[in-house]
Amino acid sequence: MDKLEFWTICSANGIFIEKEQVEMLERVHDELYYWNERINLISRRDVDNIWERHFLHSLAILKYYEPPKKARCIDIGTGGGFPGIPLKIARQDLHMLLVDSIAKKIKMAGMFAQHTALRNISARAIRTEELAKEPGFKNSFDVVFARAVAPLVELLDWTKDLRKPQAPLVTLKGGDLTEEVAAAKEVFKNMTVEEINISMRGAPWFEQEGKKLLICRF
Repeated sequence: MDKLEFWTICSANGIFIEKEQVEMLERVHDELYYWNERINLISRRDVDNIWERHFLHSLAILKYYEPPKKARCIDIGTGGGFPGIPLKIARQDLHMLLVDSIAKKIKMAGMFAQHTALRNISARAIRTEELAKEPGFKNSFDVVFARAVAPLVELLDWTKDLRKPQAPLVTLKGGDLTEEVAAAKEVFKNMTVEEINISMRGAPWFEQEGKKLLICRF
């Protein structure tokens, strides 16, 4: 997939981005491609599929969920910056904090974010449990994002002190999540979970590989 096909598929699925935003993504693409040879940020088998497997996957969230205007968001376990950087590029009103406990990964994600020249995006090398102990972070986020980081119950536990009381956790996952969701509901009894099978016109691999979006609300 090239940037033109990516742009076309986004539009076909109601995700509208401007030429300048595609150019920002292209800059991130090229830097990620270059640095992944030196620092393992994404699977090496995916390095030729960044537009599809990482950018489009991240932005698939916006087909099903619209973050509040100017929301304060956190992307935990961001790795190379996913889904946080593409979401910030597409929704420039958002305030986005990228977090990962692996310093070398978050250093690169922070560099990619900085090179977009966007405001209100930053990166921290810290565990989410520790971040909640710092001044200004407890119960301060409007949305928590994550992509295939950990079992749902762990994600919820790690971020329970970072979310505002009714802030959702929005996470990209795949496969049969029945047991995972049930285990999380046992612990977080006031939670409802919307499980969405991702379907993107022009990108059948989402359905073929059972890609899903979970929106956990409280």
